[in-house]
Amino acid sequence: MARYFTEEHEWIDVEGDTATVGITAYAQDQLGDIVFVELPDVGSQVAKGKDAAVVESVKAASDVYAPITGEVTEANDALDEDPALVNSSPEESGWFFKLTIADKGELDGLMDADAYKSFCDGL
Repeated sequence: MARYFTEEHEWIDVEGDTATVGITAYAQDQLGDIVFVELPDVGSQVAKGKDAAVVESVKAASDVYAPITGEVTEANDALDEDPALVNSSPEESGWFFKLTIADKGELDGLMDADAYKSFCDGL
């Protein structure tokens, strides 16, 4: 499984034609304690760089952008009951949604873990 990152601090795990999306630990740290998550509907289309979900923290509300284009196949329903999963495990059990990848070429513009670390170090 390959993991990629965006400059907006989303991560994406790619396995075959399916991708899992969430926010990075850096993003969670900047937002503070997450208290609410609004996820996209299963079957909806998300477009690369466009709003896909919303997170609300004690500090602010923030959009979560789709790292690539695709159709949402699953939303992490556990976040409805326990949005704090994003606080405790932003890059594992706090994932937001899964999608079917429309164009694997869109992955080319994303960062790997080393590039993302360098990007964050420069912020």
